[in-house]
Amino acid sequence: MIYLRLIYEFMKIGLFAVGGGLATLPFLKDLAIKTGWYTIEDLMNMVAVSESTPGPLGVNMSTFVGFVRGSFLGGICATLGLVIPSIAIIIIIAIMFKKFKDSPIIEKIFFGIRPASIALIASAGYSVMKEALFNFELYSQTNAILDLFKVSSIIYGVILYIVFSKFKLHPIFYILISAVIGIIVKF
Repeated sequence: MIYLRLIYEFMKIGLFAVGGGLATLPFLKDLAIKTGWYTIEDLMNMVAVSESTPGPLGVNMSTFVGFVRGSFLGGICATLGLVIPSIAIIIIIAIMFKKFKDSPIIEKIFFGIRPASIALIASAGYSVMKEALFNFELYSQTNAILDLFKVSSIIYGVILYIVFSKFKLHPIFYILISAVIGIIVKF
């Protein structure tokens, strides 16, 4: 049954994606490959939309995948699957915090978790960069160096960075402008 599978798959992601929404990306990429529920391009679009909408990135993305696979109930199942492990862990930590807050072992555990979180987030950033800036498939067909790069995306990114550095406008402005440009370029 798709609903139980959504809960199961997203509970695994919620349990091991330490470090926030971007840390879910490597797991979501693996899920796309394993299940075929969505493509890597769909994943990149989900990141763009999730970053542009209110709410945590991982929750937005799980809701979207669940909705695509199982409509409204699928969205609820995937979202619950993602957040249940976090809620359970937070409740356990809150109960135990007073007792162990000064424990050197707990400090060492958190010290060890930090590099894992950084690695997951770096892996997610690398995946997004690879999809957004490079076209390995076209390059493998043509062997032309210019076909390796998504030149328009790189140029747009540089322009956006320069404009953002020069004019300190609200990020929502840049998100909206980017959405309009994306719509125009795709048509």
